[in-house]
Amino acid sequence: MGQTVSVFGLGYVGLPTAAAIANCRIRVVGVDVKTEIVDNINEGKAHFVEPGLDILLAAAVQGGMLRATTRPEPADVFVIAVPTPLNSEMSADVTRVEQAARNIAKVIKKGDLVIVESTSPVGTTSAVCRWLNSERPELKLPDQNQDCDIFVAYCPERILPGRTVFELVENDRIIGGITPACAKRAEDFYRNFVRGRISTTDAATAELVKLAENAFRDVNIAFANELSMICDSLSLDIWEAINLANQHPRVNILKPGAGVGGHCTATDPWFLIDAAREDARLLQTARAVNDNKREHITELVRSRISEFERRPVVACLGLAYKPDIDDLRESPALRITLTLAEEQADILVVEPHLPALPSSLADFPNVALVDLGTAVSSADVVVVLVGHSAFRDLDWGSLSEPRIVDAVGIRHETQRARREPIVGSSQTFPKTG
Repeated sequence: MGQTVSVFGLGYVGLPTAAAIANCRIRVVGVDVKTEIVDNINEGKAHFVEPGLDILLAAAVQGGMLRATTRPEPADVFVIAVPTPLNSEMSADVTRVEQAARNIAKVIKKGDLVIVESTSPVGTTSAVCRWLNSERPELKLPDQNQDCDIFVAYCPERILPGRTVFELVENDRIIGGITPACAKRAEDFYRNFVRGRISTTDAATAELVKLAENAFRDVNIAFANELSMICDSLSLDIWEAINLANQHPRVNILKPGAGVGGHCTATDPWFLIDAAREDARLLQTARAVNDNKREHITELVRSRISEFERRPVVACLGLAYKPDIDDLRESPALRITLTLAEEQADILVVEPHLPALPSSLADFPNVALVDLGTAVSSADVVVVLVGHSAFRDLDWGSLSEPRIVDAVGIRHETQRARREPIVGSSQTFPKTG
């Protein structure tokens, strides 16, 4: 079709997006500030694990439809997919979005389309217009009362790590334009590679919707996590309770876990809280509950290892923030393991999706990365922090109850599938002595 797309930020969202577009025979130039990432991509190699991405990326690079660079180049469509992390005040740091916009302004021309995909506070897309205008005042940016030279829109990703390649194409998308013409122009672009339904609205509403989606999940996870802590206090089995409660036709309690991690759910609610702190009381409470779940699991482990007169061995199963990926961003499992590494215990880490310990753990002399069999056979206490598929093959029925702290319910699920009886809570230790 002749157009060129430039994707700024080649991380967990930008790189799969660039590869998906390129495999639709649209020429793509990826831009990233890290030369090692650029070099890997130009060799057809992804710098993180995502099922199917290596094949998609290699095909795009070898076919001459995708290349990467560290410098902005002219294009017809610019997609901003850079990180928007939290700063020390628990508000969004949109510095990278601003930097990308100003870099785009150096090469932008009349008729180009700029799309923000980065999860952002309400008003960021309008700010992109201002940043572009400050660099290129001769160009008319979108406004309700005039024709524009540049089209600007917001289209947040809706992908699940581990299913990114599929969901980029199949999931529904929402597009918010600065003007209706901007939304239509962006919709026409996404229809090149998105098979899901596309809905259009204004940019601010689209920004809010993205944040609301992740805040919704955070609140519902907080309910499950709080319920699990209540069950621990009452010496009840949270997994059995949820299973029975969910038999109600209008109840669907989520699974509790070790907390909340990842690039979205653990951070995005803060963007809404920061925008309306007095009105966001439920969101603040949910964030506190989910963050506190990490300490709750840690205390359960401490209560168990305190029973040993000798130095205990603790197996921590999983470091990623969710099952079957290698992503450690905001991972509660990693944070719990770091805390336990500072205790008077030897830590055996099992993370089948990592070839080595992350740098945050590598310097601890009492921490080692081992296989599942070694960890379980050697440990005094087994702590299940992530529900990796690899852990489901373990014979959980052979392990005594006091040895297990199961934050994710994998023991309950596997035994239930085998129709084995569950006695007592999988998180609460019986009193000894």
